Amino acid sequence: MTMGDNNKALYAKMIIDQVMAPILEKLEKKDISAAQTLRSAFMKADMNLPGFTYDYLYSIMRKAEIHDKFDMCEVLLRLGGTQDASDLRINRPEQIFVELNRRAIYLKEILSRIPDQIYDRKNFLETIKEIANAIRFLLDAVNKVINELPQDTGSKQILEDRKKDFVRNSKKFSNTLKEFFRDTNQNQSVFISADYLIHQTNLILRTMKQECS
Repeated sequence: MTMGDNNKALYAKMIIDQVMAPILEKLEKKDISAAQTLRSAFMKADMNLPGFTYDYLYSIMRKAEIHDKFDMCEVLLRLGGTQDASDLRINRPEQIFVELNRRAIYLKEILSRIPDQIYDRKNFLETIKEIANAIRFLLDAVNKVINELPQDTGSKQILEDRKKDFVRNSKKFSNTLKEFFRDTNQNQSVFISADYLIHQTNLILRTMKQECS
């Protein structure tokens, strides 16, 4: 499997969120210190060597001779809507945060359906409409939180910047869909673009948790 460095770095981050995080949550129940150490180690490794976690997992799959049995891009997309790691949940009781969590989960769940829907044009068009609505709902929820923050806080600008990144990736996703309908062989590009959108959604949640805790 070959891919650009940018996609490799993306997959590494998604592996941490969607593969490693659920495993580490189970470990936390027995040894929270070990789980936190492992999580921190993988995150630092990827920060200093982007794509490290991907290379680590891929080398294990190669040794097990299963590296060519499935498409990592598609698998991570399917997992993106099923994992609800604690570090991506905003643990505040206010309605605006409850709604933000719900909207983010909803968007990721719909995006994860793309591999099953993309080859059925009618169903896929309906899924695209759902995704567009889910993106709008999530942005509305993000704006509600941002509007509640004091104007003179750095958190407000940080969240505004994160929202801009999300909007930018949403537009790229839309453009990728247009390309797909001109050439249906571009399904892999749709998967990758959807993976980026899930990643950006996770970044919004993580940033909200850091800035609004």
